[in-house]
Amino acid sequence: MTAAHPDDAGPALLAAQDRAEALFARAIDRGLLRPGATESALSEEIHALARAEFGVRRHWHQRVVRSGPNTVLGYGEPAPDRALKADDILFLDFGPVFDGFEADLGRTYVLGDDPAKHRLAADLTATFAAARRFYAASPARTAGEMYDFAVAAAHERGWHFGATSAGHLVGRFPHEIAPADEARFTIESGNGQRLDEPDEHGRPRHWILELHFLEPERRWGGFVEELITVPRPG
Repeated sequence: MTAAHPDDAGPALLAAQDRAEALFARAIDRGLLRPGATESALSEEIHALARAEFGVRRHWHQRVVRSGPNTVLGYGEPAPDRALKADDILFLDFGPVFDGFEADLGRTYVLGDDPAKHRLAADLTATFAAARRFYAASPARTAGEMYDFAVAAAHERGWHFGATSAGHLVGRFPHEIAPADEARFTIESGNGQRLDEPDEHGRPRHWILELHFLEPERRWGGFVEELITVPRPG
């Protein structure tokens, strides 16, 4: 087995992600995800919670709360502010920075009992687990192969894949970028970048996988994202 690189950011990134998971769980415990709250208000409430209880002072990308029809929109698309309804599906996409490392976490929640929405949320979780196994079986897979896997998995389960990319590089804040070739560090169709290729210093690169599924008529959808290249110890 190859020895771990002493400067591998993987453990710190995983720790940051765990703290983001705890933040989302705390928001649920506090009852913040409730009908009547606007997306903008919910974003501000979680931001305040992150600062007060988790010591978060910066986020590496804009905070995203999407509900109902807004869940079909991509990350960079403008969405009208909207109040959550009792039967809504919604997702959170936050990037809090913990101890200098980026967490990038997306989770889908269903407020009501709609079985189709609950099935989509469950399929996102199951597909992510399958994608993790797909990567673990061959870490030398390319970003393009990972994208194609994600799209095919969505279609096999009866959903549309809602984005032209399915993830990106992540690391110590601010993470590595390639301004002249931004697509190189994006999980998208045709990208031949190997996911296991180290950076110029020999350190492992780590990647976030994003899954955006839409229901067949594209009226609503769901989203999950987290680390795909960092295995949990044990």
